[in-house]
Amino acid sequence: MTTDFSKQLEILADFWTCWKNDEKLSEFFEFNDIGLPLAWLGFEGLCEINEDGKKYVAESWELLLAAFEVKDTGFDSIGDVFAASGKSPDSWE
Repeated sequence: MTTDFSKQLEILADFWTCWKNDEKLSEFFEFNDIGLPLAWLGFEGLCEINEDGKKYVAESWELLLAAFEVKDTGFDSIGDVFAASGKSPDSWE
């Protein structure tokens, strides 16, 4: 089971809006400067994401999971990602 696209949008949007100003995460956010805001726009219903846009979101999703060292097991929230990894953005190195 993997996280469906609508949940990926929600989780990435939550992560971006809550931690985008955290200096420890600046490199991650700079690299994902298209995928994360696009996920937020899609989650908020402000845009429809086409196939090219989905590639940016998918890349940001994979990088988020890699950063937290978790496999996609079907997450419902960013809290689930944190719980699966035993980490939080506060412990980012």
